[in-house]
Amino acid sequence: MQPLLEVTNLETHYVSFGGARVIKAVDHVSFTLNEGETLGIVGESGCGKTTTCLSIVGLLPPAARIVGGRIEFAGKDLAQLSQSEMRRVRGAQIAMILQDPMVSLNPLFSIYTQVAEPAYYHRSIRGRSLRQRVRQLLDAVRIPSPAQRMREYPHQMSGGMRQRIVGAIALAGGPRLIVADEPTTNLDVTIQAQYLDLLKELQQETGVAVIFVTHNLGIVARMCDKLAVMYAGKIVEAGAVRDLFNSPQHPYTKGLLGSMPKLGSKEKLFAIPGQPPDLASLPSGCAFHPRCTEAMPRCSIEEPGEIRVQSAKGLDVAAAVGS
Repeated sequence: MQPLLEVTNLETHYVSFGGARVIKAVDHVSFTLNEGETLGIVGESGCGKTTTCLSIVGLLPPAARIVGGRIEFAGKDLAQLSQSEMRRVRGAQIAMILQDPMVSLNPLFSIYTQVAEPAYYHRSIRGRSLRQRVRQLLDAVRIPSPAQRMREYPHQMSGGMRQRIVGAIALAGGPRLIVADEPTTNLDVTIQAQYLDLLKELQQETGVAVIFVTHNLGIVARMCDKLAVMYAGKIVEAGAVRDLFNSPQHPYTKGLLGSMPKLGSKEKLFAIPGQPPDLASLPSGCAFHPRCTEAMPRCSIEEPGEIRVQSAKGLDVAAAVGS
């Protein structure tokens, strides 16, 4: 089956004024995503997760640019499309849910106007049908009294309801892929669980594929089919969630899993020493070796090569092993 999304050797750099400083935020990143699948992307802050997502949806800031690689989506290389062409893709085929819903919502427009906009422009729905469509979307994301809420504004909603409204906006254009960048970070635990269940239900109903960026490995275990672990702009290990949780190969993945509390366990949680490296001045060899408890002399010289791990279920798992 042809993947819905295939990212190959993607390179995205931030360049300072005059080009004196180049930050390799995304460095030869590759992964695939099929229809209906959920890919989790995890890693510490500053490892390139959000920049990878912004590269896919074409919303990079002015200082950033894609300098190499391909982003094949439904047969198109998104990296080669102009901004006007990307505007026809965003909303209609790819939607994004941001961490802070108030970044997506305009306080000056009603909920109806904001949810209706993608359906109006991308699906050409008009008049009474548009109003019915908005009501259906609000009902689908479990907004109570949708007819009344359509007339209200973002400041009249709770944080959980605002995040659900953003979900309705993402679904309004009928996308095939949703990129969710830490959408549960600002929600309390109870609302977070409800929101995750809602996303899973909507995915099962619509068949949409999801890229889920998070720091929470518990969410990955609950939501995702595949997992990519990023460090210093690279994917250091990737594969099926169950395989990576049961048999992690890279020391960084082991460190992340070791930092998770386990129910009933009295073992001390593991803390990865040090800080992530400066992406403008990466160490030689494996970028993780200054912090790695398993580092060997060659780790400071050789960059890790990619290997393929055969899982117990016969699935090929791509992984870069650091030492």
